Amino acid sequence: MNRRVLLLEPNYKNKFPPIGLMKLATYFKMRGDDVVFYKGDLTEFVIRQVTEECVKQLTKVDDAIDWKRRFDRIATYIRYRRKTDLEQIGIDDSEHAIFIYPWVEHFKKFYHSGEYRNHPRWDWVGVTTLFTFYWDITIETIEFAKTMVKDKRNLMVGGVLASIQPKEIEEATGIKPHCGTLHTAAVDGKGGDIDEDNPYIIDELPLDYSILDEIDYEYPDGGSYYSYSTRGCIRKCGFCAVWTLEPKYQEYIPLHNRIARTRRLYGEQQNLLLMDNNVLASPRLKEIIEDIKSCGFTKGAKYVEPNLYAISIRNLRLHMNDRAYIRKCYKLLQAINNYKGMSEKMRTEIYALREKHGFLHPETCKREELISTYKDFAPYFDIKYKRLKGRLRYVDFNQGVDARLFDEEKVSLLEEIPVCPLRVAFDDIKTELKYKTAIEISVKHGMRDFSNYLLYNFKDKPIDLYHRLSINVQMCETMDVSIYSFPMKYHPIRGEHSHDRDYIGEHWNRKYIRAIQAILNATKGKIGRGVSFFEKAFGRNEDEYMELLMMPETFLLFRFFFEDLGYTQKWKDAMSELTKEEREELMPIIFRNDFNHIEELTDNPKYLHILSFYKDYRKEIADSNSELFKLKKEFDKRKKML
Repeated sequence: MNRRVLLLEPNYKNKFPPIGLMKLATYFKMRGDDVVFYKGDLTEFVIRQVTEECVKQLTKVDDAIDWKRRFDRIATYIRYRRKTDLEQIGIDDSEHAIFIYPWVEHFKKFYHSGEYRNHPRWDWVGVTTLFTFYWDITIETIEFAKTMVKDKRNLMVGGVLASIQPKEIEEATGIKPHCGTLHTAAVDGKGGDIDEDNPYIIDELPLDYSILDEIDYEYPDGGSYYSYSTRGCIRKCGFCAVWTLEPKYQEYIPLHNRIARTRRLYGEQQNLLLMDNNVLASPRLKEIIEDIKSCGFTKGAKYVEPNLYAISIRNLRLHMNDRAYIRKCYKLLQAINNYKGMSEKMRTEIYALREKHGFLHPETCKREELISTYKDFAPYFDIKYKRLKGRLRYVDFNQGVDARLFDEEKVSLLEEIPVCPLRVAFDDIKTELKYKTAIEISVKHGMRDFSNYLLYNFKDKPIDLYHRLSINVQMCETMDVSIYSFPMKYHPIRGEHSHDRDYIGEHWNRKYIRAIQAILNATKGKIGRGVSFFEKAFGRNEDEYMELLMMPETFLLFRFFFEDLGYTQKWKDAMSELTKEEREELMPIIFRNDFNHIEELTDNPKYLHILSFYKDYRKEIADSNSELFKLKKEFDKRKKML
């Protein structure tokens, strides 16, 4: 008997799709099961499930009315129980209204009483997990999943957090999570992951990209091929979880067949995003590069977006994922209706066709109607896709490459493919020489676009971050290259602060952390080319940098405004008047970064004067009745005129 499978990703913000769930979707579909993927508001999920059941029942009572077209109105009433929402459904339009009303009331009560929890619909539920600081939303999702599955033994929790803190998750939820990857196939029909008779190594299965069209969430780094050419890492860095998740280093995982399958089923993707954690450690790098090239990722190669509507209709015909491709067709029809390349007459024609066939709302789009009307819409899509021009394709080793492993031979291989940007790890100032050498070798081989994450708040000192940033900015100037740096705050993966973002490294304090975050807020989280920009943001030297770390937060957030007012200079003057002993006494107070009740922190008038600059001016700036609001408005006006 086919199972109903629910795959859940907690509703946190993340850049990449859940690769593990995409592999599981492939596995269950290969077994003939019905798979649903969801990421979003869990309450909304339940309401829509209950509304679907309600619509089915109403259709049984009176199929003369298309209740699907009233789906949103029914869902709104079930959620809010308002009489006005009930009237909006239009139940009296039915000749059988006397039977319809009780059913609508039944499903309203079914939801609000929580009765739905006693009637779980899913045979198997999987929950993926990510960072430890997403603890609360992850636990909430697991608890929700427990109410969705018929038998809790068929609830699997996996992923990063599950593998790092399995005991903590089991203590919090009663569910023992799966650690690591799913890499066990059945032997003699027994012992496979998930199912005893599972003949597949799930971790090596291709990804089901179609499930991404089942949800509203759009991953920032979507539209790529996602894969691995290696797994694991030869290092055991204290800040990293890879050696726990993937303890065995796999030096080569073939790409070509995986990419070819994705292309065939879901259409060509523009870029290749490889999630390898240390690809340069592989002795088979040459094979990996040849594999990448065979997938169409050669230097100068271009991508032309395929006709996504034609692919979606084809996959509807094949029943690949009706739920996803109905939604996809709806969105594509909506987009083509608004396409700038269409004349007003064409837009009117498209809208009329959509209205006629019920394509104005996702709930009223029907598979058969979409397939039968393909010939009507195809000419409009042909107009769009014939006009599209090719875009350059890139390869992105997204987790970064190890600067300590660079040499001429490896870089000459990387140079054969369109890597952009080349992400080179620079997590420790101790690796400065090797890092610089890695960039120099890469530039020698024609690479000019680089990026890296700069870990801070680990065992480093605040000044180390300044040096690493400065090194990148200086190399941009002297070597005429682009290096984008992304400072990334360290969060422990185990221990007291692993479930929050409050951890402070041994050489850091709360004030320094907030200062870095305030500066990065102004730079939008990254630092690129431009010495003058960098020096304004982080200081011209170590002393200025350390002064910025001590500066009141709102002075950093509204740097030019407070400088113009003279507030910043007044703060500097007050700080300069402190003796060495006074600084040593005041600094710990500032480091705690809590200025809500400064009168309770000290009774020293000199200190209180300085601490008064640390008040949060943001509310005052936003208050249209305040003097500071008026001054800010005048300042912005003058700035625009310059």
